[in-house]
Amino acid sequence: MHKLGKLIIGGIENKIFNLVLINIILIVVGFFLVISHSANDLTKLVNDANQKQEESMKNTTNSVMSTVVNNTMGQTTAMEAYIADDLFKNLKTQVQMLGDYAQKLLDAPEKYPKVYVRVPDKKNDGKVIAQLLYGKDVNLEAPEISLKLKLLGNLSEMMCSMYKISNVNSCFVSVPEGFTIMADDRSASKFDEKGERIYIDGTTRPWYISASEVGELYLSDIEIDAFTGKKGMVCALPIYVNGKLEAIVGADLFLDSIESGVDSVSKNGGTTFIINNDGHVIFSSDKEGFFKVNISSQAEDLKNSSNTDLAAFINDALAGNTNVRLVTIEGKEYYMSGSAMPSVGWAIVSVFEKELTEQPANMLVENNNKILEESREEYEKNIGNSKKTIIIILIVIMLFGVLNAIILAKKIVKPLNAMTNRVTSLGGDDLAFRMEDTYRTGDEIQVLAENFEALSLKTLNYIDQVKKVTAEKERIGAELNVATQIQADMLPRIFPPFPDRKEFDLFASMNPAKEVGGDFYDYFLVDDDHIALVMADVSGKGVPAALFMVIAKTLIKNRAQMGGTPSEILADVNDQLCEGNEAELFVTCWFAVIEISTGKGWAANAGHEHPALKHKDGQFELITYKHSPALAVMPGIPFRQH
Repeated sequence: MHKLGKLIIGGIENKIFNLVLINIILIVVGFFLVISHSANDLTKLVNDANQKQEESMKNTTNSVMSTVVNNTMGQTTAMEAYIADDLFKNLKTQVQMLGDYAQKLLDAPEKYPKVYVRVPDKKNDGKVIAQLLYGKDVNLEAPEISLKLKLLGNLSEMMCSMYKISNVNSCFVSVPEGFTIMADDRSASKFDEKGERIYIDGTTRPWYISASEVGELYLSDIEIDAFTGKKGMVCALPIYVNGKLEAIVGADLFLDSIESGVDSVSKNGGTTFIINNDGHVIFSSDKEGFFKVNISSQAEDLKNSSNTDLAAFINDALAGNTNVRLVTIEGKEYYMSGSAMPSVGWAIVSVFEKELTEQPANMLVENNNKILEESREEYEKNIGNSKKTIIIILIVIMLFGVLNAIILAKKIVKPLNAMTNRVTSLGGDDLAFRMEDTYRTGDEIQVLAENFEALSLKTLNYIDQVKKVTAEKERIGAELNVATQIQADMLPRIFPPFPDRKEFDLFASMNPAKEVGGDFYDYFLVDDDHIALVMADVSGKGVPAALFMVIAKTLIKNRAQMGGTPSEILADVNDQLCEGNEAELFVTCWFAVIEISTGKGWAANAGHEHPALKHKDGQFELITYKHSPALAVMPGIPFRQH
């Protein structure tokens, strides 16, 4: 031992000082390592939870989108095909009626009067009138031609009537002698830019030649109208007398409505195209991609495409309605649904890129990651501040311990050794420093021991609270964000919803009391003259109510589109909701189907609030009547309607 002033080098005080100093350093390092390790574990826990949450969001959203596509795409395609096909059926019926009358005229010309038909006059533009068209070389003064012209003039009134009551472009009768009687309201289109009347011989037109060769009712491919330059189709019927072709009657149909309807689909993110019996795309909302329209010489026959899945789908669509299929084209997957148009041998095909159905999930994940990134930055900032605070505290404690070791070395040898041994043993799951009788010296050693105990308990509580609070906050926040977004996306929010319908206006909104809930509304066209209105509320709040709301909304809409009265529809939906309803949730619902043309309709109230009716004078009236029970309360119950 060596004495240096009052300090004995190698003595007990020096040893105690060294021992305290070393133990304090070990405590600081060990404590810092424990805090760092705990922070890393917590960060890893948050990252793992975030990854699982992303996968759950993607799987849930993609599943919902896939269900929506499968439930609606096929029905929409079939309805579009039915509407378009009905157009061509009516065209054939009208031409057949016109042909029957022409046959009677030509079979017995002596029974009918002479009717004069005039050449086109610009003054008649806008009036539905029968007009005489002929080629330059036709001699209308020839007796045989003059008599036939006056005989067929008896068709004028019938052709004008057909034009007025139908959607045909024009009605006509054309004869081998080179003249045509046509009924329309476009007299001015029969003149060229110089004001000269256009001469046209109907026998040179493609539909005339094809109908003559077929010898029966003929529906042409798409042709360009000689006067307007628009795309159209011609339905022509040859008339024979004693085996000789005497005339061809017909009507043509502009395809503007079909073309514009096909083009409008692209606004909704999908593609619709019409394919003819040659496998060629003749109308399409796709202007640049795989399904664009090409001229006949360059158009691919999709019925015999090298893509076997596509070829099989196209052949099935031309033969009848298809289910919704997933077809890969040029490396991309598409949902496709087709429906045949038997009257013309064509088919309508709806296409929706699968990748688009995954966008809602990607948006949810992106928004979720943004929120988590902000939370992570705030968390790392708080952890950094906590580390600095702990380091400062540990440094202060270390200095305080060194000072006490120097001043009170002799008094604290025994309790300090015991304390040092206990501190050294801290680690793993045992981080608690507890007060013992050995440390109760009544001086700073006891205070130091008490401080170590308090600091240990606070640290353990702090770590436990941070883990619990952070995990619960992340879970609840992410769950509510996902549920809120899904619930908002399920409700229609584009107004006006039916801009082409001028008979009514409609607006709806929903403001949930919490982030998510069971309230919802819906509206949709059951058919062209009926609209369905839904207002409903699922019992309870939060995610369970939101999920039950999605099921209820989907069942009501799907069942309503199958037809039936509100009471029948709610009865069927009630039975479906009761199946497997272990959570014992229920839905109050007001449901109505209104006939647009009359404003009349039927409504059923399943335990919901009374609706309010606004009168023309601006006053509101609460419409009260006895309610039926709420949906999902009990299966097999009837529902009142009024």
